[in-house]
Amino acid sequence: MQTKTTHTKQKKESIKVKSRSQVTNKKNKTILRRTIITNTIVAILIAFTPYIFQLYEYAPEDTNKWETFLFTIEDNNYSDLRTAFWVYMSKFIPLMLMVIWFMTCNKWWYHVILIPTAMFGFQFFSAINDKSGILDVVEIYWLLPIMMVIIPFVYLIRIKLMDKLVHGIDLKKINAELAEYERRELEQQNLIKSTQK
Repeated sequence: MQTKTTHTKQKKESIKVKSRSQVTNKKNKTILRRTIITNTIVAILIAFTPYIFQLYEYAPEDTNKWETFLFTIEDNNYSDLRTAFWVYMSKFIPLMLMVIWFMTCNKWWYHVILIPTAMFGFQFFSAINDKSGILDVVEIYWLLPIMMVIIPFVYLIRIKLMDKLVHGIDLKKINAELAEYERRELEQQNLIKSTQK
């Protein structure tokens, strides 16, 4: 009777393990399916960027304002609406590609991609909102604060990687050792204080 119970327990445990692995497999398949769909959409979007850029050819030439049910585009001191739309697309396409690159990059330095992304973003928004006709002049000054944050951040990541991978220094272990040293020092001080009383 005892062996039957043990055998039954083993069967139940193996069934539980199988059901857990089946759930894990279903989750992995769902994640894989989402990844494939997302990567396909990104690849199609990148492949169609030349066609997206050519949308400026569909803008009317004889007016200074183009109204559709989705958006309204004005010429903003350009010679005609088609030229304005060409400038908008020449700023939007690199911005879109940089955002895609930032979102899909898995390198340790991917934060640096934010600098040219910000530059293209400033250029795109100044092309849309600028009534003066002066373009691509002051955007570089807007990048300085962004660069002042991102470059040190990326450099710190690089230092940590160099310490860990090249020099074999593990900062977590060092911090743990320092914490242990401080704890022992406090215990010693408390012991001295208690003996003095």
